[in-house]
Amino acid sequence: MFNRFYPDEDVASAYDIPYDALYKKGIRGVIFDVDNTLVPHDAPADGQAVELFERLRAMGMKTCLLSNNKEPRVKPFADLVGSCYIHKAGKPGVKGYEKAMALMGTDREHTLFVGDQLFTDVYGANRAGLYSILVRPMNPREEI
Repeated sequence: MFNRFYPDEDVASAYDIPYDALYKKGIRGVIFDVDNTLVPHDAPADGQAVELFERLRAMGMKTCLLSNNKEPRVKPFADLVGSCYIHKAGKPGVKGYEKAMALMGTDREHTLFVGDQLFTDVYGANRAGLYSILVRPMNPREEI
């Protein structure tokens, strides 16, 4: 019962994930949470985030941002990193994850999710049948 809250992997940072190895295993799409996963809460996309998305695109990966936040927060971030996005995603509901896969043209078997929260991000990704990676929140005051 509680397995739905456990990620498939637990990594210190979204920037420490071996995406090239995951690509070799067949992963073709990455769904990311934004706040406290890629940048601190409410921070704009920084050089590290832009570089990560450029590297993923160069490798042949599709990306999508999936956030429960409103569009004025998510769209500017998505524009800076060059990714599609879904705002007001309704995590941990599965519809946002499914829509993200549709936007990327991927399926459950070839998609992974990266987020910092157990009860929204990981729980939702697991419910959607995705490989889930939990990262440490960039702002440690936030719940994991």
